Amino acid sequence: MQDITKDDLAYGRKLKIGAVAAPVFLTLLPAIITFISLLLATGGPPAAAVVLFLGIIATVAGFVIGVVIAAILGHKRSVLSKGMRERMAARGVRAEEVDWFKNELKSNEKRALKAIGARDLLLADAYRETLASRLTASRIIKSSKRELQFARQRQNSVKQLKSARAEVFGAQTAKDVEKIGAINEEAKLMLAEAESRLRMIEAAASREGHLADSELALKKLSARTAELPLALEAAKMTDDIRRELEQEGVEEPGNNHA
Repeated sequence: MQDITKDDLAYGRKLKIGAVAAPVFLTLLPAIITFISLLLATGGPPAAAVVLFLGIIATVAGFVIGVVIAAILGHKRSVLSKGMRERMAARGVRAEEVDWFKNELKSNEKRALKAIGARDLLLADAYRETLASRLTASRIIKSSKRELQFARQRQNSVKQLKSARAEVFGAQTAKDVEKIGAINEEAKLMLAEAESRLRMIEAAASREGHLADSELALKKLSARTAELPLALEAAKMTDDIRRELEQEGVEEPGNNHA
């Protein structure tokens, strides 16, 4: 599974800088040129008025063009960021990547992360680790629920197949439904553990405690963070192969009839 590279991050930063700089640069440049031209104008008031008029038009045009460029670059960065978040989530969100998912954090989680980070770095690291597990679990639940719905729809369509292999397809699709369902339940358990762990860390922070007795629980959550996304991806790949076989099964009767 492809990971996030330094080039991806650098490209994202360039898009952000470009989106911010474009309106400013394209507005200031004609404005500065107009100001300098007015200072150097030697043809008297009529020439200065023409320079000022053209300068205002150029400045407004530069601002509009800059805003359009900023919107385009901003959209590209948004698409890039979304793609990188999906890749992060597909292999399990890591503690250092939590900031990429700030829009998915609850308001109380943001406040707690900021407050804990200001008081205890060890607790803050544990809180980030657990937030990563919570984010991963939430995304797996959403993704597996969608995949489970699709798998059940395909299971129903397999029942309508008039093919010698319909029974085999049905059994295999039933296994897919069972496997994805198990992943969904495991993700729900992981989510419950992560949320419980977050409350424990918040309580420890409020009484200035420590997490020396909680290392095993954190390792357990970290292991699930790494394993569940891979399990879901494997189930989805198996389901894709199954879908192709089902399509072949649909085409087979028509070919035999021909």
